[in-house]
Amino acid sequence: MQMPVWEGFLVPVLQVLSDGRVRSRREMSKLVADQVGLTEEQRAEILASGQTKVDNRIGWALSGLARSGAIDRPVRGQYVINEHGRALLSQHPQGLTERILFPGYRPPRRAAVTPTQETAAEADTDLDPLEQIDQGVTRYTADIAEQLVERLRAQEPAFLEQAVLDLLVAMGYGGAEKQVRRLGGSGDGGVDGVIDQDPLGLDRVYVQAKRYATDNIVGRETIQAFVGALHGRHASRGIFITTSRFTQHALDYAATINARVILIDGERLARLMIQYGVGVQTRHTYHLVELDEDFFE
Repeated sequence: MQMPVWEGFLVPVLQVLSDGRVRSRREMSKLVADQVGLTEEQRAEILASGQTKVDNRIGWALSGLARSGAIDRPVRGQYVINEHGRALLSQHPQGLTERILFPGYRPPRRAAVTPTQETAAEADTDLDPLEQIDQGVTRYTADIAEQLVERLRAQEPAFLEQAVLDLLVAMGYGGAEKQVRRLGGSGDGGVDGVIDQDPLGLDRVYVQAKRYATDNIVGRETIQAFVGALHGRHASRGIFITTSRFTQHALDYAATINARVILIDGERLARLMIQYGVGVQTRHTYHLVELDEDFFE
């Protein structure tokens, strides 16, 4: 039997977790491989990165199920099935695909491929190698972004306050001297940090960071309070960052007031942290080459 592609591990992962137990990534690798019936030779196959092929594919399956809301991660590296996952397992016992997990997702494909002729199993083979790399990086980055927000929510508020200031410094705020200070505490006056854009502090940006769960959405009233705090400091610019998201009323309010207030939700915060290398590190670098046509002329 040939080793399944990563989508082929989706149902086995749910089957292993169907007993309701919380399991670690290491446990899942062995149990899912047993569930699929992989040989010792298949389990020993190594990728160029040094990771086993089976661990890589089970890892993709776990991250895909987590991002789709089919399994939960109560703590880092631990997985448990939820009601959505049980429903998927019941409805698709013979197999799941990425399109079922994410109904609105459509991977890029060659122009020559006719969608009506394409099956879910054929989708990956219709991608050229560069498209596959791009798609893989996108999936991997989305998983890391989700983990970043989860880890930030698990830390103390002071950690988030310092993390967002570190991010703003990495983005170039604070000037060459990195004039950024954390003000968080009982007497912070509604702001957690201040950025001096010039040596004399004439141009200041104030920062508020809220560590909220995903269902604790920031409303207009909270942004109004932040704007009031800015006015109290005779400031006209601020950045409000949360690990959750904003209501449409909050977004509309921030867009219409005289003060310049930027709202950054958990999804954008994670993307910025990845882009500017805050809280993440490079795991592996691939070197791609192409023919030098000048060499052959």
